[in-house]
Amino acid sequence: MTDPIRYRIVPEQPQAHLYRVSCTVAEPDPSGQEFALPAWIPGSYMIREFARHVVSIRAESRGKPLAIEKLDKHTWRAQPAAGPVTVICEIYARDLSVRGAYLDARQAFFNGACVFLRVRGQESAPCELEIVRPSGARYRGWRLATAMTVSGAKLHGFGLYRAADYDELIDHPVAMGDLALASFRACGVTHEVAITGRHSADMARLTRDLKRLCEHHIRFFGEPAPMKRYVFLVTALGEGYGGLEHRASTALQCSRDDLPRRGEAQVNERYRTFLGLASHEYFHTWNVKRIKPAAFTPYDLDREGYTTLLWAFEGVTSYYDDLALVRSGLIGTKDYLELLGRSVTTYLRAPGRRKQSLAESSFDAWIKYYRPDENSPNATVSYYGKGSLVALCLDLLIRDKTRGKKSLDDVMRALWIGHGLTGIGVEEDGIERLAEEVTGLELRKTFDEWLRSTRELPLRDLLAEHGVEMALRPAESSSDKGGRAASSKDPGGLAMLGAGARASGEEAVVTHVLEGGAAQEAGLAAGDAIVAVDGLRPGRGGLDAAFARRKAGDTIAIHAFRRDELLEFRVRLMAAPADTCVLTELTGASARRLERWLDGRRG
Repeated sequence: MTDPIRYRIVPEQPQAHLYRVSCTVAEPDPSGQEFALPAWIPGSYMIREFARHVVSIRAESRGKPLAIEKLDKHTWRAQPAAGPVTVICEIYARDLSVRGAYLDARQAFFNGACVFLRVRGQESAPCELEIVRPSGARYRGWRLATAMTVSGAKLHGFGLYRAADYDELIDHPVAMGDLALASFRACGVTHEVAITGRHSADMARLTRDLKRLCEHHIRFFGEPAPMKRYVFLVTALGEGYGGLEHRASTALQCSRDDLPRRGEAQVNERYRTFLGLASHEYFHTWNVKRIKPAAFTPYDLDREGYTTLLWAFEGVTSYYDDLALVRSGLIGTKDYLELLGRSVTTYLRAPGRRKQSLAESSFDAWIKYYRPDENSPNATVSYYGKGSLVALCLDLLIRDKTRGKKSLDDVMRALWIGHGLTGIGVEEDGIERLAEEVTGLELRKTFDEWLRSTRELPLRDLLAEHGVEMALRPAESSSDKGGRAASSKDPGGLAMLGAGARASGEEAVVTHVLEGGAAQEAGLAAGDAIVAVDGLRPGRGGLDAAFARRKAGDTIAIHAFRRDELLEFRVRLMAAPADTCVLTELTGASARRLERWLDGRRG
């Protein structure tokens, strides 16, 4: 039997954000054992160089110092030893994100990819992890939450845990602190919710709603669920949003106001946002954690893994996250159409959709999506956003062409059977071939147009066939996200500068300039600090207030600092384009198609 790789993590100096992490190898490579820290974390496609947080590193064997040398940015080699080798790292942890590691005197969180060295050549060996409680009276009440299997530790307790191999070890994040805990069972599987941070959530309602959502997803792919236990690790902040999927858990970050409050019966907009996030990450339990691109089978944690399929693994997931809310009865049709209208609006407002195809967006995620700059809106398209709309179009097209006998649901279930249950990676053309096989349709030209070109999607026609009218109107303000009818009867909409800006005191700092807009025509650039519009400060009301009484065609004077130089621009404002989407239900025969689509029924 192979000896396990033994890890130990100690929150040694919470006030200094320092973990002490050790890794012991019973049978090291006789020529010198190599250790490496991942360069990225699965689910977040950017090289993050976690090794930059290693403050110190040393090695020993049977209590005696052992020389260790650094080979590259994230790899070390210990000198040959006759017995076990232990490497001890001091790791700085102050990244309070779902993909990082964090430690202070109030809470702790870590992803294994940030703190656990990989033993080169022994990645498939079983792993044992000891999690140690920080020392001191203030930490006596700390508990921990993780989906990792206990191996001597009590549930929510410090002590020993185990994983089948390194891949599993780093796929179980851990949260520690004064946790708010609740649990429920969905299709026979225990699910837990663990919240860190101040909040006043109605835990009973939260678990009740998550139960409905989780049972829907499990039944969508078919029982039994692929995990024996599941944990929602939630960090509640003043403002925050994000999630990262794992095989039996998810790390979520949200605003505390996104959580349900006692006495509130309705799913308000903020709680709807949280439920959509939870739905997205839970759907990933099947789609990307088990149904994977061949490029990720296995993961190469030293370098980028390129695939054109992120539109399917993130975009399709984005399609089903909100659809699951209406199918499980958590929101109604009107709310769902509002969310969908907002997605369409975001897509139409991105000039980059005319420059970058969806396949290119997926492939270039490593250098573009996760590393946006001021020109990103003009040059890129999101594989989340456009990917979700391609999934929508594909679902409606299949339903239409097969007269309701097949849908994208059938394609996803076939992916689960052929790839999720078998562990066989999906080849780059695998989803396209399977979609044709499942539906009996010829879809090559469709995929070429929707994935490998920048042609517009046939949203209006496909939605109309399924009981939804799509209308476009001008934006009413920079905060108008779409999805709702205009609040004003003025059809002219907003006089547009064609730039984004953020408030900075009494100034408005330009964040991006849209291609073909008034700001670009006048010569404004990202980073310019606007100090006056027609001689007046923008003030706390920002540019919306400054342009409130302006009309398209008006010429205004803008003074702005570019670095330390004060510049004047003459800007001729443009009319807001009709790129704000509103979706409404139609009556008649197509209304029945809408009902079947949103219920997930055939026929």
